[in-house]
Amino acid sequence: MYRIAICDDEEEQRQQVKRMLLALSVKTGIDFEVALFQTGESLIEHYENEGEPFHILILDIEMNGLNGIETARKLREMKRHGEQIMFLTSYAEYMLESFDVVTFQYLIKPVEPEVFEEKMLKLCRYFQERDQDILIIKSAYEEIVLRHEDIIAIEVVKGLTVKNKLKFTTVHAVYEGRGLISSYASALKDERFLQIHRSILINLLHVHKFAGGGVIMSNGMDLPIGRSKIKEVKDACTKFMVMKAE
Repeated sequence: MYRIAICDDEEEQRQQVKRMLLALSVKTGIDFEVALFQTGESLIEHYENEGEPFHILILDIEMNGLNGIETARKLREMKRHGEQIMFLTSYAEYMLESFDVVTFQYLIKPVEPEVFEEKMLKLCRYFQERDQDILIIKSAYEEIVLRHEDIIAIEVVKGLTVKNKLKFTTVHAVYEGRGLISSYASALKDERFLQIHRSILINLLHVHKFAGGGVIMSNGMDLPIGRSKIKEVKDACTKFMVMKAE
């Protein structure tokens, strides 16, 4: 399901977009949960009150109070970078300014349903592909969503009391979770991840250099490579670097 906010100061325009989303849902089977906002201020207030975030924001530009560009800018300043923004407007002159708030699409009213549906399907595919690039781990108190590109290493934590304890080191923080390193090695099948030791899985994207029988990661971590894996790890890293450079 995709959560969508429609922000337009004209009731008929809000309802028209909602009808197009309903028609698209009937055609494709994609579920949309739609919320309507009459002003940019009310959408900002939704986020300030820690309301559930949206996947997609469909904004008019010319509105009473905050216009669509100003609303989008305030949301970006609130670190709302995951939301994709689509402007529906009668005014073409704001197009260049819309780039400053990282806009997915800028459509001029009246929008043909076929065009709207095409753009929405592209957005849905984007979210589907992005969702395949995350890892959800269970800590002691909550589920934590990690982006593949942010993960530096996953290590087994040896302990006498807790079994299957793992440490997830990312570019932002270090998290603890539970599970088997082999399960994560199987789940993270893309070319970036490699098991270099029976208790260590690394992201090749964050390899800084090799040193002796170990590897130095981008954050300075010095991780040992299993003796039987040294050639395999160096070959895999070289292949990855060549592929990345192409």
